[in-house]
Amino acid sequence: MSERTGAGDTSAATTRDEGFTWFFRAEFRSVVRTAYVILRDAARAEDVAQDAFTQLYVHWRKISGYERPEMWVRRVAIRSALKMRQRDRTRQMLERKTEPNDESPHGRNVDLMQAIGMLSPQQRAAVALFYFEDRPTPEIAAILGCSESTAKVHLFKARKHLAAVLGEEDLDGA
Repeated sequence: MSERTGAGDTSAATTRDEGFTWFFRAEFRSVVRTAYVILRDAARAEDVAQDAFTQLYVHWRKISGYERPEMWVRRVAIRSALKMRQRDRTRQMLERKTEPNDESPHGRNVDLMQAIGMLSPQQRAAVALFYFEDRPTPEIAAILGCSESTAKVHLFKARKHLAAVLGEEDLDGA
């Protein structure tokens, strides 16, 4: 008797999969198109649609009973595309803020960023936190997982190195 139940479950699963396959074939292209309108990138739109249909497949038993499952999958895809677009905008804004300013005289910011790149990772992190994020030294120490005096040493050595590389007067050495 348990074999029959197992066979019946297989048949139900096959019917469910066939229903999903039919739905996927009928709706996938239009969901990709909707995501494309939001993202303006065909590959990413297809990724969003695939993710939405993956979620749909996981919940297909429940969603297939909805009056309009195509609305559910579109809602999932649209939300995902909007989140992706918002992340892209945020990333672009942050990248613009950290990119060297080409309007600076003699490419000074480019030189500075190259000089910072020559520092040790701990010194770079300390400089970024102190000068770019305007964080106090105790907070820098907590973030770097070191003592406050070690954070100060990282900043001191970084300033000394940057002054030497950029040909600036060493203000800390006076």
